Amino acid sequence: MTYERFEDTPVWQAAIALADEVFNLVRDREFGPLGDLRNQLQRASLSISNNIAEGFERGTTADFLTFLYIARGSAGEVRSALRFAQLRPELAHCKDRIESLIEQVEAVSRQLRGWANSLQNSDIPGQRRLNEQTQLEYRQNRRAEAFLEKIQETRDAVIKKANEGRKE
Repeated sequence: MTYERFEDTPVWQAAIALADEVFNLVRDREFGPLGDLRNQLQRASLSISNNIAEGFERGTTADFLTFLYIARGSAGEVRSALRFAQLRPELAHCKDRIESLIEQVEAVSRQLRGWANSLQNSDIPGQRRLNEQTQLEYRQNRRAEAFLEKIQETRDAVIKKANEGRKE
């Protein structure tokens, strides 16, 4: 699937939701004396979606990959800070919320890794590198692939119908 805007990507949406939950968590009064931890969690959690957005807008696959890996690094930073928060006795009452956030950040990290893996195997160097000829070739290849998929679906449906007729 091709996305026109970073806001439409599932991983950006998940990263924004994660940042919102982190900001909600650190509003807890027990984070007051832990100002550095609170600030680091806020910055790192917001960094995930911001790096996805910046990479998306850069225009080359190589740039995008770089920012996806930076976003993934920020996800690791959030997870590490949350693990530290789990150790703090004054945050024991937040244990379930913190564990839930760790699961969310792990899911975001997996999505980032999957997207990066798929981009690394792509033959498209990015929108900035596509001239009119390569754009035309790319669109033609995509149409040909879609056409072949439709033929395969039609063939499968015909075979299925023929097999059902034989059973009767």
